[in-house]
Amino acid sequence: MTGAQPETKRGRTGKAVSTLLLAASVLALLRPMPLHAQETELRGEVSESAILSDQQRKVRQMSRARAQDLNGPATATADAPADTYSPASPGAVPDETDGTAANDSIFDQPAATDDPFVENPSPPKPRRTSTAKQRADDADKKDTAGNKKTKAADKKKTKQQTDPTATGTTTTADTGTAGEDQDGANRRAVTIDSVDKQKLDPGAERTASIEGQKIKPEDDPFAATGIKVGTFVFRPTLEQGFTATSNADASSGGTSAVLSETALRFSATSDWRENSATIDGYGIFRNTVSGQKINDAQGRIEGQLNVDLDNELRAIAKLGYEAVPESASSPDAIAGVTSQPLRQTVDGSLGIEKDVGKMRYALTGAITHDFYGDADLSDGTTLSQKDRDSTLYSATLRTGYQVSPAITPFVEVEAGRRVYDLRLDSNLYERSSTRLGARAGLELDMDDKLSGEFSVGWLREAIDDDRLPANAGPYVNADLKWSPERGTIVGLTGRTTIESTTTAGESGDVLYSGRLTGERQVRANLTANSALGLDWRDYTGSDGHDLILSAEAGLTWWLNRYAGLTTRVRTEKLNSNLAGRDYVANSIFLGLKVQR
Repeated sequence: MTGAQPETKRGRTGKAVSTLLLAASVLALLRPMPLHAQETELRGEVSESAILSDQQRKVRQMSRARAQDLNGPATATADAPADTYSPASPGAVPDETDGTAANDSIFDQPAATDDPFVENPSPPKPRRTSTAKQRADDADKKDTAGNKKTKAADKKKTKQQTDPTATGTTTTADTGTAGEDQDGANRRAVTIDSVDKQKLDPGAERTASIEGQKIKPEDDPFAATGIKVGTFVFRPTLEQGFTATSNADASSGGTSAVLSETALRFSATSDWRENSATIDGYGIFRNTVSGQKINDAQGRIEGQLNVDLDNELRAIAKLGYEAVPESASSPDAIAGVTSQPLRQTVDGSLGIEKDVGKMRYALTGAITHDFYGDADLSDGTTLSQKDRDSTLYSATLRTGYQVSPAITPFVEVEAGRRVYDLRLDSNLYERSSTRLGARAGLELDMDDKLSGEFSVGWLREAIDDDRLPANAGPYVNADLKWSPERGTIVGLTGRTTIESTTTAGESGDVLYSGRLTGERQVRANLTANSALGLDWRDYTGSDGHDLILSAEAGLTWWLNRYAGLTTRVRTEKLNSNLAGRDYVANSIFLGLKVQR
């Protein structure tokens, strides 16, 4: 009987197994398994880009092989590298014979092209050069012609590092051309330390140390450096020593003594940008070690402020305080006292200066107040000196013309009034007076060579009491500094002072004082100084007069910038036509001076 036979159970089972195997095969083909070599040697799957790059490399190798066959065996033998290292897996390292293939990597994306088997595809973007390599190249570019040997040695060293036959590495071989380096050949990177180990230029000069450089010497290496106090530079000086004198109180009845003498001096100068201020002061303390009893102190402090206003206008303000015991040689000295009364003075002034072209104008107002302490008598009582207290008010107008920047002649007039605190003194005299004066002078400004001013004229003080004649006489004033050579300073000062008195029937006197000083820097640490003095006192209403001559010389030897030894000798003599006023005093001082 013909017709289809019924399907058996075994046939159906075989078809199912065949279908299952076919499906498994299709799935296996759709999902390729990694090669055992890749898992064990390359440790990862190979991407399609790596396969494509390997195929391109093989095509280029075949092309070069055909070219070598055409050139002949001799050329191929000469050009072929000896014992080139070949990896076990093709494509594990880039091709060493092609400069463009040196940058190929299994991790780089392939070049965009339609045909993967193109013989000469466009080269990939070169890898960025390492930092150490970039610095090495920059150092090579900065080399000059004087270090060609160093550059040649560096190139040779780099070539040895990048040659695979010499180092045994798998890096690209150096072709010796500059074009390959510019095209991005991945040469062996040098170490960071190798840049610092470059050979020095033999023609480079050795840099000298900071301490070895020449420093400009100071004009005065032993001058006080000063202390910064706020906006001022403070320069104190302390002098301590002993004085041996033949006349302790400089009087006609004085005797010898050894005195301990301490002197403190200071100056402060502002460091402001525009205006300026100065403060100066001193204090001297004397005490007897042996001999005639002396225990006194004196001092002074004064300040000056200079302010520049608008329109060539300047303001100058001064203020001072002084405390000095009455001198035993003064015409008003009191006999029979254990200590002379202390005279204190407070003075101040305010001046305005104006420049109009070459004309110079100045108006100054001043106030001086003198007051005296009580005198201690030898019998234990005191004598009041209130009737000597007075205040002097004065105003001075100066007009000058600047002939040259160094010379300015001037004339000035002065008017003032002296007022006593008590209208009548102990002898019932009216001591208040009116002051008038006129003078002409010359102001000099030749920088450090010569500076200052001097003037001459007439000064008069008329006393209110008609029984007393006026104190009047020539007026002389000078304050000059001259430096004939470096390290030498010569100074000249002159002053005219009207000294009033409360002695019955006497008006007072006119005192003319002059000092000529000299300072010479013998050596950097040795300074010599000298002084000559002349005082002339003319008594009003009589022919009485005093002549005082003095001379002094001293040396200061600086041990360092802050301390030095100082000594000075002094002689003073007073000659008078009045009885009981002559005296001679000689003294020598030795001490230590400290400054900052």
